[in-house]
Amino acid sequence: MLESERHHLILKLLTHNQTVRLQEIADETGSSESTIRRDLIELERQKKLKRVHGGAAKLQGKLQESTMSEKTSKNLQIKQQIGCLAASHIEEGDTVYLDAGSTVFEMIPFLPSSIIVVTNGISHTDALLARGCKTILTGGIAKPSTKALVGRGAVHSLQHYRFDKCFLGVNGIHPDYGFTTPDEEEAQIKELAIKLSREAFILADHSKFQEVAFAKFADLPQAVVLTTSESSESLQTFPKNTKLEVLEA
Repeated sequence: MLESERHHLILKLLTHNQTVRLQEIADETGSSESTIRRDLIELERQKKLKRVHGGAAKLQGKLQESTMSEKTSKNLQIKQQIGCLAASHIEEGDTVYLDAGSTVFEMIPFLPSSIIVVTNGISHTDALLARGCKTILTGGIAKPSTKALVGRGAVHSLQHYRFDKCFLGVNGIHPDYGFTTPDEEEAQIKELAIKLSREAFILADHSKFQEVAFAKFADLPQAVVLTTSESSESLQTFPKNTKLEVLEA
């Protein structure tokens, strides 16, 4: 089968499924796995798909965003591992900003109670109070889908604080386009939080790599990415100076 025919078939398979396995493509095309790997590298370079461990996945839409309840149930075990890793960076007495991300929420059971937390995540409030953390909510307009506080009120209140560290969720991490999210108002809050923090951390499971959402909020060097080894395939195309902390499975 010609290369162009293989590429067409791979993209056709992805129109019907979110992901396709390497072995499945090899069987469909009658090609070796090494040939298919080269095809996937080329199609990823053309921004037509993204490689994942054992195959390829369809790229998400620039404005596509799941609800908080959908995000919470997706890749939960991995998110809990990343949340634990993120919390290990917090010291007693720190002042931290936690945004409304679902992976950020998984930090809360591991937080020391002596810290001060500012957050725009409505869903985080009960868990933070139960943990014994002094908790400050930003102002702003409540966004129904992600339960995030956004808008002028959120920006204004956030400007009154300075943080040792901030921990942010993300929808897309790309070697060329940096950190992105579908909502420009949420992007504005994330960008400001990084500016107000001594250190910034992005919490991301493997599904966020090679994705690009609508609104950019930071370049790669501005934050440390916390992830797990499931992301290793996608990380191969990232610059060598990308700040990464990868938790081995």
